[in-house]
Amino acid sequence: MRRTKHIFVTGGVVSSLGKGLTSASIGLLLERRGLSVRMQKFDPYINVDPGTMSPYQHGEVYVLDDGSETDLDLGHYERFTNSPLTRDSNWTTGQIYQEVIRKERQGVFLGQTVQVIPHVTNEIKAAIAKLAGNDVDVVITEIGGTVGDIESQPFLEAIRQFALDVGKENCLYIHLTLVPYLRAADELKTKPTQHSVGQLRQIGIQPDILICRTEKPLGPEERAKIALFCNVPVEAVIEERDKEFSIYEVPLSLMERGLDELIVRRLGLRTPKPQMDDWIELLRIIRNPEHEVSIAVVGKYAEHRDAYKSIYEALDHGGIANRTQVQIQRIHTQLIEREGAERLLSGVDGILVPGGFGERGIQGKIQAIRFARERRIPFFGICLGMQCAVIEFARNVLGWREANSTEFDRETPYPVICLMDEQRNVTDKGGTMRLGAKPAVLVPGSRAAECYRTDVIWERHRHRYELNTQYLDALTASGLAVAATSPDRKLVEIVEIPSHPWFVGVQFHPEFKSKPTAPHPLFVGFVRAALARRQSVGKRGETEAASSVAHLAS
Repeated sequence: MRRTKHIFVTGGVVSSLGKGLTSASIGLLLERRGLSVRMQKFDPYINVDPGTMSPYQHGEVYVLDDGSETDLDLGHYERFTNSPLTRDSNWTTGQIYQEVIRKERQGVFLGQTVQVIPHVTNEIKAAIAKLAGNDVDVVITEIGGTVGDIESQPFLEAIRQFALDVGKENCLYIHLTLVPYLRAADELKTKPTQHSVGQLRQIGIQPDILICRTEKPLGPEERAKIALFCNVPVEAVIEERDKEFSIYEVPLSLMERGLDELIVRRLGLRTPKPQMDDWIELLRIIRNPEHEVSIAVVGKYAEHRDAYKSIYEALDHGGIANRTQVQIQRIHTQLIEREGAERLLSGVDGILVPGGFGERGIQGKIQAIRFARERRIPFFGICLGMQCAVIEFARNVLGWREANSTEFDRETPYPVICLMDEQRNVTDKGGTMRLGAKPAVLVPGSRAAECYRTDVIWERHRHRYELNTQYLDALTASGLAVAATSPDRKLVEIVEIPSHPWFVGVQFHPEFKSKPTAPHPLFVGFVRAALARRQSVGKRGETEAASSVAHLAS
């Protein structure tokens, strides 16, 4: 019986160094060596999950098939690896304490005084152990936050203890740190890394490998200094420089520096070299695109890059499939309300309106959708974006000027979007939406069916409101088509305008199931439509120019 190995990834000096991306890259490299990998993240915040957190503070909420609302780093895990993710793949302080308190109330601790050590740390260790098994070679556990944070201390203590429980030979500690460059001195500074590792060693954790984020190359002297003061071999000091083209360069960069070889040797794993030919080809396409398109993402959190992280990645994947570089324009909905769609959206090849909650910026989304519909610009609406497309159609095609969603106007005379029946008695906000993978049946001949090339799909949802089917006949009679429904036909999952070059709205979140090596079919179709528009406009411009020259010559 094989023993599962464990890799723990911690971070130091500053946050947002890319632990999730680094962890995902390690998972990819180990999978490409033929190993079975499981991925996991611990988040130190006390919220039970990120579902009720502001996108400005947390970024996007990444939804899994089982309905778990998780950290956006799990998106990196799924895009890079084949590790099956479940609610056991993301734990927060809130979830850990909730479980400890539940056991205390049930009398599980038999009258003991419940303390951080051992009860909370035992719960953390139990969460780690859940992913181990006879069919798992390596579990990679990322510890959120930064070494030195009060919130992270129970998790760091737990992973220190874990090595005692399963044997140090079965555990590997990787510390991601920053080596800042001081421009005034023209010098890389290793002291922050020394302090960060010093804090870890005070806890009782000696890192086995250091991954150093830096904007400048680490020279032999800096690597030797870090190795000496941090008590690691020089070859275990791995440089991870900022990437020029794409985050998908990270795995190959780490492989070139021998990280995967270090890991398997340290853990006593015998594996062949990683097979990366398809990933190399992927990067070749990214670096040498044949085409280019401009796509506007019109959202209420446009200034926050992580709020729509998976959408941006899925657009890139659609671009890769079409050998096209996607130039993304992030446009805030309230800016459209102030300055108009004409000024901000003229010249783009496609318009995407993503999801969200609340009334702020809704009119900007509706203006953008009308602009796309009337100018015949490829349009893709996701979740709230689909609902806004229905509202826009009802207002400006059917003439129902007061059409709205009951989320924004409970007294609207035309509630074309309404609260789902199952949501009417829900009072709690956290974890109570329609969540996770749900089936949908595609309408044959629809544009969505052409993209998917199948009859039934499973897509991930996160919403409370839906298209009000009482108005479906009037909408479809005027040109809005239903392209997919739930199997019982009670819920509309996809709408289209067949007379439009590409106008598709979906109630689910397709971005969560897109990978660079397996782009989501709807994003592939959307980028293809945007490319067709650009090429058509270009040819039309060439024809007009040629006609003008001929006229002058005559």
